[in-house]
Amino acid sequence: MKKLIQILTTTLLLSLLLCGCSTSHKMKDGYYTAEMSDFSHGWKEYVCILVKNDKIVSAEFNAKDPSGFIKAWDNEYMRNMSTIQSTYPNKYTREYVKQLMEGQKNTEVDIVSGATSSGNNFEKLIAAVIKQAQKGDSEVTIVPSEEE
Repeated sequence: MKKLIQILTTTLLLSLLLCGCSTSHKMKDGYYTAEMSDFSHGWKEYVCILVKNDKIVSAEFNAKDPSGFIKAWDNEYMRNMSTIQSTYPNKYTREYVKQLMEGQKNTEVDIVSGATSSGNNFEKLIAAVIKQAQKGDSEVTIVPSEEE
């Protein structure tokens, strides 16, 4: 009888632990946003994801200026950056989002040459927004900039 109680107790504890582990990392359905704390070179980067059934089904990575204008829409910036760096915001933001959609909860991306700072920020933003999704907290998360 004593052995049966031990086995049942152990089974119950293991079940509780396994249930707790599997649900603690699940993302809850909803929209989640994270943004950098400061503007860098006139732009503040942000990420917004939509989660359904513990899966990121949509994501946006971009930057905005103080007026809210989106960096990927700035054609002059695109022409200047493309000439110097062989990439531009509309190109590298899509690449980072593509990698996220393929890797889901993997917060590391292959950094695009010419967009290293944005790639590093993207990784920080994704880690923050996934934590928010796991908590089900839809408040905008502010991620400290490197300068802080």
